[in-house]
Amino acid sequence: MTTHTDQAAAPKDPVEPDPGAPSTTTDIAVLAQKVKPAAGAVKKMAGPFAVFLLVLGAWYLVSYGVLDPDRRFLMPPPHEVITDGLLGDQADEMWQGLARTAGVALTGLIVATVIGMTWAVAMAQSKQLENALFPYAVVLQCIPVLALVPLVGFWFGFGFGARVFVCVLIALFPIVSNTLFGLKSVDPRLQDLFALHKPGRWTTLRKLYFPAAMPAIFAGLRISAGLAVVGAIVGDFFFKQGEPGIGVLIDNYRSRLQAPELFASIVLASLLGIVFFWFFGWLSNRVVGRWYQK
Repeated sequence: MTTHTDQAAAPKDPVEPDPGAPSTTTDIAVLAQKVKPAAGAVKKMAGPFAVFLLVLGAWYLVSYGVLDPDRRFLMPPPHEVITDGLLGDQADEMWQGLARTAGVALTGLIVATVIGMTWAVAMAQSKQLENALFPYAVVLQCIPVLALVPLVGFWFGFGFGARVFVCVLIALFPIVSNTLFGLKSVDPRLQDLFALHKPGRWTTLRKLYFPAAMPAIFAGLRISAGLAVVGAIVGDFFFKQGEPGIGVLIDNYRSRLQAPELFASIVLASLLGIVFFWFFGWLSNRVVGRWYQK
């Protein structure tokens, strides 16, 4: 009689999971959440980058396809703007002029911020004060700056002070209007809650009105930052005493028909305005972005 001995099957060694691969659905979801913002950022930048390429292509088309070689100085191709302008012999002069213009714009923006916020706070305290003062803010916004150039030169000379005054004049209204809008947009329920505790006017302004108005204030600062750069360059065109800013250099290159340097200085001036605008947008996100819902 033959007997068959049943041998127990030996257990297989467990397969070690790959530590680098997501092992659970939760890990996959976390990985997807990490990838999604990056994909969104790429998608967000794709449109502006495509427009930039179109503008660059149109620029080359005009330089080489529309303009004759003897008229190409009217719009030199982008690579000549970079090599002969941004990297040329006048590059140091351009960067120094840009730094001076940035200093004028920043000074004017600071002065405009102090005056504008003080003006708005005063109007927010009383409807009568608002009715009396706000029309003059509108008047300042509507006055053509070029018409005031002779008067500004007569009062402040033709140097740094005159340029700062033009910056203040151009950048003031957005700060006044946005700050006033923010101060008047406080939730009435929060006002009633504060009224129950009977705080002082300064305490209410500091702990309720200013925090609530911060998003509107930063929106005004972003607008005024770009306008301050415009004011500084306009001031350079008309008030040329002292060390030249980028606006003075733009006018000089124009008169000498130095096209690559002219276009390069215009590009730098534009980038300065973009940097000012971007900085206050970044600062707004850092200050109020964590708690403010649009």
